[in-house]
This record gives sequence, C-alpha cells and structure tokens, in this order.
Amino acid sequence: MGKYSTLLIVSAIMLLCMGCEEMEKEFTGAAGEVKFLTLDPGHFHAALVQKTMYDQVSPVVYVYAPDGPDVGDHLNRIKGFNTRAESPTTWDEKLYTGDDFLEKVIAEKKGNVVITSGNNSRKTDYIYKAVAGGLNVLADKPMVIRPDKFDLLVKSFAVAEKNGVLIYDVMTERHEINTMLQKELANTPALFGQLKKGTPEEPGITKESVHHFFKYVAGNPIKRPGWFFDPSQRGEGLVDVSTHLVDLIQWECFPGQIIDYKKDIEMLSAKRWATDMTLEQFKKVTRLDAVPEYLQKYTEGDTVSAVSNGEMVYKIRDVHAKVSVVWNYQAPEGTGDTHYSIMRGTRCNIIIQQSKDEGYKPTLYVEALDGSAVVVALTKAIDVDLQKKYPGISFEPAGVNRWKVNIPKKYHVGHEAHFGQVTEKYLGYLVDGKLPDWEVPNMIAKYYTTTEALKKVSE
Repeated sequence: MGKYSTLLIVSAIMLLCMGCEEMEKEFTGAAGEVKFLTLDPGHFHAALVQKTMYDQVSPVVYVYAPDGPDVGDHLNRIKGFNTRAESPTTWDEKLYTGDDFLEKVIAEKKGNVVITSGNNSRKTDYIYKAVAGGLNVLADKPMVIRPDKFDLLVKSFAVAEKNGVLIYDVMTERHEINTMLQKELANTPALFGQLKKGTPEEPGITKESVHHFFKYVAGNPIKRPGWFFDPSQRGEGLVDVSTHLVDLIQWECFPGQIIDYKKDIEMLSAKRWATDMTLEQFKKVTRLDAVPEYLQKYTEGDTVSAVSNGEMVYKIRDVHAKVSVVWNYQAPEGTGDTHYSIMRGTRCNIIIQQSKDEGYKPTLYVEALDGSAVVVALTKAIDVDLQKKYPGISFEPAGVNRWKVNIPKKYHVGHEAHFGQVTEKYLGYLVDGKLPDWEVPNMIAKYYTTTEALKKVSE
C-alpha cells in the first residue's frame, strides 16, 4: 500500500471519528432538537411543563399512555394552553394508547426526553426502562415512593451515566423567590453566622407546608384521579410533597456540596396521619360517581380517609432538620397552599411565613439575635450585594430586632411558571451533556431520606 493511500485512509478515519464525536453530542441548543415523549401523564404537572413553548423543543409531542380519563385530562389541558387568548402555545400532540405503551415509547424512540408525571407506583420502573433504552428523563417528583424500589432508582442513575443520558426531577421550589433569598441570606456569614446544629425539639432548619386537595390550576378547578388518594399509588406525605422540602434543606444548607446518603443522613423519628373527606367532597374533587375498590379499605360510611400527612425529624451531617406536610381538603376563601420555613443561625434567623398576618402571601423576615450588629450586615447584603442579582429588593422594620424583606412583584412569577424555569435549566444541562457534580448524589440522598422516613414510620 502506497504512502498516499495510507494518508487517505488515516484522513478518512479521522473524519469518521470527528463525525462520531458530533453524533455523540446530541444536543447543541438548536431549535427543535429536543423531542418530548410524555409517558402515562396522570398528574397535571405533566401539562405544566408545556404551559410555555421552548425554542429548543419541537412542538410535536408523542404521548404514550393507557387509555382512560388521565390521558384525556392531560390532552385537554394542553388544548387549553393552545387555545388560550394570551400567548397561546402550538403543541401538536400525537397519542398512542395501546396496552404496550411502555414498550412502544422505547422501541419507537420518536423523541429523546421522556416526561413522566402520574401514578407514582410505576414511576421508578418507567425511569429505569427509559434510561436503559437510551432516553433522557425529566421526572415530576417523587421518583420513588417505596423503600424497596430505592435501589432501582440508584441503579437507574448508574445506567443513565453509562448510556450518556440525564435524569432530572422537577424541583420547582428552588425557583420561588423567598426561598432563593432565604438561601442567599443564610449563606452570608456576616449576617447569618453559622447554621445551628439544633436539637430534635428545635431543629437548625424546619420546613412545613400545607396543601389542599381541591384548588384551581391554570384557572380551572382541579380534578384529582381516584388513585391520588391511594398511598400505594400516589405515595404518602412522607415520600411525596416532602421531596421538595428535603431537597430545599440540602440545597440551602449545603449549596454545591455532595451529600453522601450512607454517611450524612440519619432518620430520627417520623409519623403520619390521615385527612378525612366526606363522600361528597371526594366526588367533587375526583368527579367520580363512587369510591373505587382500591380505596374501600380507607372508607368508612360516608368518610374517605387520605393517608397524606407526614412529619420527619432527621440529621443531615450534624444539623437537625424537620419536615412536615399537611393536606387539608380546601383552603379558606382568599388563601391557598402555604409554606413556613426557618433557618436558625448564630446571628439571626431567616424565616418565611405565609399566615393571615401576611395576607397568606409568602413573606421573608430576618430576626436578629443582636439587632445592632445584624442591621449593618443586612444593609450591606440587601442594599449592595444582592442588588446585582435582584434589583429592587429592600427591607423595613417589622418589630423589635425583626425586618421584612420587600420583594418586587416581578419576582413573584407563581408556582405554575416554575415548571418552565426548571425545564429551561434541564435543557441547558442537555446541551452541557451533564448535571452539576452534586445533583445526582443529592437526588439519591433526597430519596433515601424520604424512603427512610417511610421505613421508620412503618417499623
């Protein structure tokens, strides 16, 4: 073989390898390169991902689901977005409802990102099979609701890494402005000092939330599927909404740090209890004519009991943390879901309250242990440092050694808008080809915490 032939072969191999590298980088940020595959949508969060359009995402979305009311409700929500008067979307939904919908989504591979939000009993299996099939996953919380499925979730992350795909869960609360500022202030040592280790009775950090079965979403009264009230399908409070609160504790207390669930998490106590509904209330929120068979064991007479509430106290590293989730049937007029959070520092406490005194609007407070020292640090933090990221914020006195942080209206975008913000962040990670180094171990630590709480209460 002549030297010129050899050079041609070597050049061809180099070009081929360059082409392979280009093929390996599937996402570049180009318009329409991301193609959503919506898998078994049974919760309205699946639709909220599509409340807005994204340049990087194709308007054609393939939906794979069992036939029934859940997928019908999902498509109606998307239709509502497409036909609204202000900023209508242009999604084109392609539906498949055969019994083999799960196998079909993987075999056909008409897209590259699976969106899953629905019956949580199947979600961990969906995630594993999707990444094993070479598909990226954007999953609504929770990704696992049973302790015996935790290892499968861990395995899913390992398989995803091997196959070069990304799993990410929809942590909307990281985009709530009060929480963002609480994190900023608590990580300003001159103001906050150090996070207290606390005790089980007075933890270093506490997060509590109150939710409601009946409420309005995108301007319409919500319809909950019957399985939403079955803890074996939806998950109990300890493993469902608690996911958000556990995530925020990790994210605020140890920003950018890897949490090792085997060493850093110790569950101390947990408890659960039910919320009772009348049969009439149950029918109103589900629009079902009768209580399904799988809920009969939670039904006595005209009362349906939803095992939806939970509380856990645990140690993350050396900090005591408390998480509490309560579900009521419906919020009083003029109110809604509420959130309470306190981070206890050696110099001050950073508090989010959303009570009657705040008009049921989340409000951020700084409560000083030494007012004279803290006010100087607070002035610098608010009026100088944070103005670069959040122009317009300010603070004012709200009692003795207590100040309220004033946040301009433009930062209060609302819960539904946070789904778009999370999705935009995930699209950026797809282009990067990776998540931040701490995200995967901390997702695993988060679900270890919630499933350990359920194990604790089941002992």
